[in-house]
Amino acid sequence: MPVSDSVSRPDTDAASERLPINELFASLQGEGKLSGVSSTFVRTSGCNLRCWFCDSYHTSWEPTHAWMSVDEILAEVRDLDPDHVVVTGGEPLIHDEVSALLDRLADDYHTTVETNGTLETDAPVDLASISPKLASSTPTAENAPEGSEPGVWTEQHESRRIDLESLASLADHAEEVQLKFVVTGRDDLPEIESLVDDVRGVTAREIRDTDVLLMPEGQTREELARTRTEVADLAAEFGYRYTPRLHVDLWNDAPET
Repeated sequence: MPVSDSVSRPDTDAASERLPINELFASLQGEGKLSGVSSTFVRTSGCNLRCWFCDSYHTSWEPTHAWMSVDEILAEVRDLDPDHVVVTGGEPLIHDEVSALLDRLADDYHTTVETNGTLETDAPVDLASISPKLASSTPTAENAPEGSEPGVWTEQHESRRIDLESLASLADHAEEVQLKFVVTGRDDLPEIESLVDDVRGVTAREIRDTDVLLMPEGQTREELARTRTEVADLAAEFGYRYTPRLHVDLWNDAPET
């Protein structure tokens, strides 16, 4: 699935039925409870946050995409084999059209929505894979990706990154939930513990320790080699679940993996 940053959204009524698609491909789910499961990935472009370590740079800091209708997306999904579909980004829930896509997928596919937890949806979701962004994700002039300009994003990201009402809504709505934290080191754990307690206080769903996943930060095999053991040890120490980044282990930082 090629991506393009030169395709403009048409100024017609049909535009409301289209989504900016960065990638559409079949691979193995690399993260979370369904690691290793064959899945089709529908990656939308655009995000309301700017994590400095974003592993989908071309959906956030420098968004690229082609505009596709829901019908076109469904046709490509049907042409691929997996019966699991992961709708991801960027942040897919910034697009109203994602609800229509999830509605259309619901009868024939298991759906996972990868979200930062700051927005809600009424569409059917089998697994809400919620990745709340910790303070360590906030971009600064020192850690922002090379060539990017964090500018106002430092303040906007920090003010937007946690929305307990949306987190509770997503947890209560989906058939199953996982809270997946990108961990940069031990200093992240007090915030994770506090946030898990906060979520448990506002959701009607039982959030088990096994629903809390710690994932090492790292976009390449080399970066993961420096972080995975510490994060695995932290998961064991705190009683949470460790999740690999299987796609990075297998294919490094190659696109469409």
